[in-house]
Amino acid sequence: MFDNFSAAMLGMFGTSLWETCIMVGISGALAVLLGVPMGVYLRLTDRGGVLENAWANRVVGGIVNAVRSTPFIILMVAIIPFTRLIVGSSIGTAAAIVPLTLAAAPFMARLAETSLREVDQGLIEAAQSMGASTWQIVRKVLLPEAMPGIVAGVTITLVSLTGYSAMAGAVGGGGLGDLGIRYGYQRFLPDVMLAVVIVLIVFVQALQSLGDWLVRRMSHK
Repeated sequence: MFDNFSAAMLGMFGTSLWETCIMVGISGALAVLLGVPMGVYLRLTDRGGVLENAWANRVVGGIVNAVRSTPFIILMVAIIPFTRLIVGSSIGTAAAIVPLTLAAAPFMARLAETSLREVDQGLIEAAQSMGASTWQIVRKVLLPEAMPGIVAGVTITLVSLTGYSAMAGAVGGGGLGDLGIRYGYQRFLPDVMLAVVIVLIVFVQALQSLGDWLVRRMSHK
C-alpha cells in the first residue's frame, strides 16, 4: 500500500491540499459575506419581520431556492462564460472559486435565516419599543443572539464546499479532487485515491471540530 508515493507525488499532494484550502477558504469567506446579509434580509422582510415585505421576500427567496436546487456540476458548467469574465479562465483553482461561491452563498443565506428565526421575538420588540433603528436591531440583537447558529452554519457550508471542491477538481478545478481523478482513477493508482479520501476525511473532521468548538464557546457566553 502507498507504493506509488514518491517525493514528486508527495509534492503534488501538498500542492493539491493547498489548492483545496484556497478554494474552500476564499469561496467560504465570500459565501459568508454574501450569504449572511441575504439571510438577514430574508428574515427582516419575512412575515412579522421588522421590514415585512412579502413580495421582496418571495423574489429573493425564489432566487436563493433556484440556485440551491441546481446541482453543482451543472451550475459550474452553466456559468462558464461568467467565470471567464471574472477570472479570465474556466479551469484552475481561481476559476473554481466563482461557482463554489455562487453555490455556497444561497446555502449560507438559508442557514443564517434559520438561525435568525430562532431569536426571541420579544427581544426584537423590546428593542423597537426603545426606539432602536433597523440597523441597531440587526447589529445589537439579531446577529449577537444568532451568532452560535450562524457559526454552525458556516461550518456546514465549509464542509459542503470541501465536497464541491473535490467535484470541481474532476472538471479541471485543481485540488485534491483533481489529483484523485487524474492519478487515482485515470492512471489506476488506488493507493493515491485512498490517500485523497483519507486526507479529505481528516480535513472535514478538522473543520467540523473547530466549528463545534467555536459554537460551544459562543453558547457558553
